[in-house]
Amino acid sequence: MNRQPPPPSQPPPPSQSAEQSPSEVLIHWPDGSSSRATSGTSWLEAAHAAGVLIPTGCMGGSCGACEIDVNGHTVRACISSVPASRSGSLSVELTSDPYW
Repeated sequence: MNRQPPPPSQPPPPSQSAEQSPSEVLIHWPDGSSSRATSGTSWLEAAHAAGVLIPTGCMGGSCGACEIDVNGHTVRACISSVPASRSGSLSVELTSDPYW
């Protein structure tokens, strides 16, 4: 009898939940304008499409020049993307750094 080892087990594919699948999010910008973006879009792309300028520096997330507050949570726009939102909308404020 020729026995072969069993095939390696593979993890099941991840299930797609509402939080994992891309969704459209309404973004309220600091200048009073609003735009829509798909979750997963980079913040810099979403801002550019809306005509909003987010200052940048290193483009690697280490300098902090691109920090924005999204619903009260600070993120670095150059390395972050628009998250899904249960409410369907997000509010963005630009942070200010006295050293920039």
